[in-house]
Amino acid sequence: MFETYTSAQATMTDSTPPVGDPSFWADLPPVHKPPTVIVPIRSLGENHRSRIADHLKALDANDRYFRFGFAANDEQIDRYVDGLNFDRDEIFGVYNRHLKLIAMAHLAYAGDERRSECAEFGVSVLPHARGRGFGQRLFERAMMHARNHGVHLMFLHVLSENTAMLKIARHAGATVVRDGFESEAHLVLPPATLNTQMTEMLEEQLAQANYQVKIQAKQFRDMLQSMQIGWRAATSKPRDNDPPP
Repeated sequence: MFETYTSAQATMTDSTPPVGDPSFWADLPPVHKPPTVIVPIRSLGENHRSRIADHLKALDANDRYFRFGFAANDEQIDRYVDGLNFDRDEIFGVYNRHLKLIAMAHLAYAGDERRSECAEFGVSVLPHARGRGFGQRLFERAMMHARNHGVHLMFLHVLSENTAMLKIARHAGATVVRDGFESEAHLVLPPATLNTQMTEMLEEQLAQANYQVKIQAKQFRDMLQSMQIGWRAATSKPRDNDPPP
């Protein structure tokens, strides 16, 4: 199952109404969906840029097509990663115990200040990590973060054949409009509450702690492996009193 999505660049179309248009907001029901799967999702910063690039380059041509809307090559992925704005946007990630980024999401805010209360979502999950709900949990985490930062509308531009992402959007309560090969989903977010703010803070702290534990565990495994290699090398050397072969 593909849990990839089109480009997360925050570009707005002329068809997207400005924030505050009551006739538009009234047509889209707000959604209240609590997380269903506990996954350590942490915010990513500048120091994760190279791992983000490695993650995206690990996608095959078909997955890249779903993620970016075209089969991006490595050079195009490098340009995308180099252009990530960690100060403006929010990047979320899921690491495995080997500290490999197996799933990530990009919540991109519109560059237009008049539409700063809108954000676009994009997600990708490595093939071997699919089927565990990572795509949905990243979407839920992005929703909560967007709410807590005053975002009223979360939107997605997705290829119509990307049924996995459309299913996640519809499950969250998004309104999906199909236009040929592409579909657009709009999700109205309810205002932030003390619960959403505290929940996000707690989830981030737990994810940071989980990441530190994984770092220490990997360092221990690497040290143990190094010791084992050294021990095997030492025991395989012939001793001085050993008879010649």
